[in-house]
Amino acid sequence: MDLTDELRAFVATAKTGSFTAAADQVGVSNRLTSKYVAELEKRLGVRLLQRTTRKVGLTPSGETLLARAPALLDELDDLLVEVSHGSRGFTGTIRVSAPVTFGEDYVGGMLGRFAALHLGLVVDLRLNDSFADLASEGIDVAFRVGRSETLSLKTRKLGEVRTVPAASPGYIATRGAPDRPEDLVRHDCILDTNRRVPRRWTFLEDGTERSVEIRGRFQVNSARAAADLAMAGLGICYAPRFALAEALRSGRLVPVLEAFGGAVVPVSAVYLEGRSLPQKVRALIDFALEDIRQSGVL
Repeated sequence: MDLTDELRAFVATAKTGSFTAAADQVGVSNRLTSKYVAELEKRLGVRLLQRTTRKVGLTPSGETLLARAPALLDELDDLLVEVSHGSRGFTGTIRVSAPVTFGEDYVGGMLGRFAALHLGLVVDLRLNDSFADLASEGIDVAFRVGRSETLSLKTRKLGEVRTVPAASPGYIATRGAPDRPEDLVRHDCILDTNRRVPRRWTFLEDGTERSVEIRGRFQVNSARAAADLAMAGLGICYAPRFALAEALRSGRLVPVLEAFGGAVVPVSAVYLEGRSLPQKVRALIDFALEDIRQSGVL
């Protein structure tokens, strides 16, 4: 039997929890689906599924295989499509992860521009401010703001974004603007709990990095929510420039402490170490690198 058929039958059964549902998904009979999985277990010498009268569950070996098999099958499909279609554009599915605000402000539009060049491509964009587990979630590439310390991931830097402290004109008229970072202790600061150290804001002074402790009544886990609160006159926010761009252009927010540069963090594309990068994923990363430069989003 063909190993790829066995893997497809296993993945479908593991994901649906049923040989019957898996058979419908892969387009073969219930009996053949069960036979494919049994042959795969025989080939590997381990049990992959726990079978009961009511459902099918994964063994530890099955969980390990399911974490990698979908990506391997996708990569094989990509290879076959690329060979058969030549230069007619990419097809299949590309799964992308990004932080919520950056995804809404930029990544979604960038993916639309990329997909317009490849009409057979299906894009699956997942927005989450928690770092996705690329292997278990089958993510091809993740766009991240900030430094990634996961050793199993390869990183390609796409640019840098500066963090900007900003407040509404109304807030400044009432409370005044801070002259130096240490003045923030006398202000209402809006904490973004997505930051690694939410109560510490970092600035550059004469090329030297310094941090100040801040406090405030509002804590949020979204740069956009922080900006909204700041526009309502409820405090000073500290967010990536792309999240504040429209509010700064319109004057609803004004930057403060401009003499002191805010923290600069990298924007990167990350993908799994040790696997051959599909051509469509490599092309997307190359496209994003050039698109970011041209769009000026950072």
